[in-house]
This record gives sequence, structure tokens and C-alpha cells, in this order.
Amino acid sequence: MQIDIQTRKFYLTDALHSYAEQRLRSTLTCCDDFIQRVVMRLSDINGPRGGTDKHCHLQIVLKGLPDVVIEDTETNLYIAIDRATDRAGRTVVRKIDRHQTLHKQGHPPLQETES
Repeated sequence: MQIDIQTRKFYLTDALHSYAEQRLRSTLTCCDDFIQRVVMRLSDINGPRGGTDKHCHLQIVLKGLPDVVIEDTETNLYIAIDRATDRAGRTVVRKIDRHQTLHKQGHPPLQETES
């Protein structure tokens, strides 16, 4: 699984990068065979003014299925990462399970993409 972590309006520390990557790997490992790439974009919407403005945007690119996009905004970036990765894990598992169930029932794939 290829993971790309990007930031906007702040510097990505090693600690934050390690935390985000660890959360993604632990949450999405079960679906590793179906995931091509994960892009995480972290941003601080209001900058130094503070508030509920720490944003985590996840895009999970799946093999043969539409991308999963999850966003979360919180006052704490670690909480935004936790909530977004948890939701992404549940969504990816649900999408893959649904695809496999439909495939077993003889339905055509939802969407085929080229690798």
C-alpha cells in the first residue's frame, strides 16, 4: 500500500507523519490487497487563529472500484486523523464486501479501472 501524506499551511513533523502512517496501516491492513494508494491531506484551515479547523482529507484508491473519500474537521489534528481513518476503514471494508457479494451473485463489477 502506497501512502502519501501531505500538509497545507503547516510543517509536517516526524511525530505526526509517523502517527498518521501508523493509523492508516493499522486500520487498512485488512484490505491491503485491494488498495493501490492512500493520499492523506492535512490542513490547518484558520492557521494561528485556532478553533475547529484541523482538517483531514483521505482518498483511498481501490483496485477496480471507485475511490473512497473521507473528510473530518476537529480542534485537534490527531483526533481528526483518528476519526477519518476509522471511518475510512469501515467504508473500505463495506465497499469491498459488497463488491465481492455482488460478484459471487453474478453481477458485473461496479466499475473497472485500469492500473
